[in-house]
This record gives sequence, C-alpha cells and structure tokens, in this order.
Amino acid sequence: MKLVQHTLTVPTRGRGLYEISSELADALRKSGLRDGLLHVFCRHTSCSLVIMENADPTARTDLERFFDRLAPENDPAYEHTLEGPDDMPAHLKMALTRTSEAVPFAEGRLLLGTWQGVYLWEHRQAPHRRSLAVTLQGSA
Repeated sequence: MKLVQHTLTVPTRGRGLYEISSELADALRKSGLRDGLLHVFCRHTSCSLVIMENADPTARTDLERFFDRLAPENDPAYEHTLEGPDDMPAHLKMALTRTSEAVPFAEGRLLLGTWQGVYLWEHRQAPHRRSLAVTLQGSA
C-alpha cells in the first residue's frame, strides 16, 4: 500500500457549487495508484464538500435554495455576525453537510456513479481560495 498526499486549491467566485471531480481524477492519475481510496478534506468552516448530480444543474440550484431556507441570512437569532450576514449561515450549511468525502478508485479511475460529481460548495458571497487536502491510499 502506498499513500500520496496533495493540496488542491480551488478559487471560487462566491456562492455556488464548483465541481472538482476532474481535479481529483488528475490527482489520482499523477499518484500512479490503480486501486484504493481517495479522501478529500476541506480545510475551512464556511464551505463544504458534497457528492451531487452533475447532469442537471437544477438539482444543484434546488439544493442551494433548500439550504438558504434552512439557514437564511439576517436571522435575528444569530449572534455570530462579525463577518457579515452570510457568515453564520455559511457555518450552519457546512455543519449540516460534510467537510470530507471518500471515493474509491479502481484501475486508475474514480468509481463515481454515472451522474455523480464531487463539489466544493462555497457558502460565502465573496470569492475565496479554498484549500483541500487530498489523500490517496492504494496499490499501483
């Protein structure tokens, strides 16, 4: 078994879902591994990772709208508002989703389903540079 680690930087333009499947596939290709597990970890508290449908963009739009209703901006109950009205909703959305994903791979290919993509979900309005730790473990 071999272990390879890589840092992936994802620039965002603000709120939205950014597919990173091809960047993860590229990290797998560069690792030289054929069979194993890829783990990706988001090193932030106001964005998250999700595996979501990548064929119809309305699925992602509906997901965002649902979470906006769940954790709205300008809720008077929030105390943590120092960084703006999107700060606490971003933390809540991150806490309700995931900061990491694991994807198996075989024969040098990620074993995602036909309509699945791995996404960095930016919950803040402003652009950011997000850092992801990618760990691949497997055999060559």
